[in-house]
Amino acid sequence: MKKVALTAALADYDHVRDLALGRVQPDGIDLTCLTLPIEEIFFRFIVYREWEISEISLAKYVALMAQGDESYWALPVFPSRVFRHSSIYVRSDGPVRSITDLVGRRVGIPEWAQTAAVYSRGFLQHQYGIDLASIQWVQAGVNQPGRIEKVDVDLPRGVKLSRVSDKSLNQMLLSGEIDAAMAARPPDAFVNGDARVRRLFTNYRQVEQDYYKQTGIFPIMHAVAVRRDVLHSHPWVPRNLYKAFDEAKRRSVARALEGTASLLPIPWGNAYAEETMQLLGKDYFPYGIEENRTTLAAFLRYAHEQGVCKRLLDVEELFPPQLHSTYRV
Repeated sequence: MKKVALTAALADYDHVRDLALGRVQPDGIDLTCLTLPIEEIFFRFIVYREWEISEISLAKYVALMAQGDESYWALPVFPSRVFRHSSIYVRSDGPVRSITDLVGRRVGIPEWAQTAAVYSRGFLQHQYGIDLASIQWVQAGVNQPGRIEKVDVDLPRGVKLSRVSDKSLNQMLLSGEIDAAMAARPPDAFVNGDARVRRLFTNYRQVEQDYYKQTGIFPIMHAVAVRRDVLHSHPWVPRNLYKAFDEAKRRSVARALEGTASLLPIPWGNAYAEETMQLLGKDYFPYGIEENRTTLAAFLRYAHEQGVCKRLLDVEELFPPQLHSTYRV
């Protein structure tokens, strides 16, 4: 059988690298992988559908699906997962000393429909009991002015969001025009070691571990989407791709656990991996639907409550029927 030629655009993760380099090959598919910056991948795929397979923002995907866009389907493959208590930045000499101090303050976000912001607002509301309408929201680019929303959003009743086009969140945080910033990408001031900006949760690792123990949520940032025209022509493609992504991830985890050689440039990297397994389980970076139902259901609830999704989606709606029953490979 002649292989189907497909192109995928993905960031340069170790857990997809064996697939990108051809060490793992999906059955029946001649796969070409493009390694590009995340923002470029999202823009070129969401706007132009330039390739058949693409990493995609989970928030953008569910927002478009809820609006009736049926041009692609996600695989239950989640290449980027990050706990987001570490993604709240404040002025070191500012008025925000604890999470409850955000009430009544001006808080910057890069986009209302950014996945990281959806999770952050979700734990503000559900773990800390903070009314989202009690915060003055400001939307702007993190380090460059001019960022705009990429999907339509319907803000919840009482929530006010002002958009600033000529300043960045980094600038406004330093000037005191906002009291905090919630963003996946840190402000430049923090990255450059400017003592005027710090994380709100300095002990974020412990806070995030406690959050997981309490909720079972391991935040999913990105999924992998496949254009539906491909799935209509080749309905076997989703399962073969899923198996290949899962095998590449399995090999990456094995490298992380390797203790006899420095396969990853992280001192005590294998010890960190073993410690993570104690908290999250043996498969601590899971793909699949059932393995991630708690996280996905929570995210869909947050997205709907926050006006990112125009309707409440079911978990199964996100994925092609061929993958509603996944299995370990």
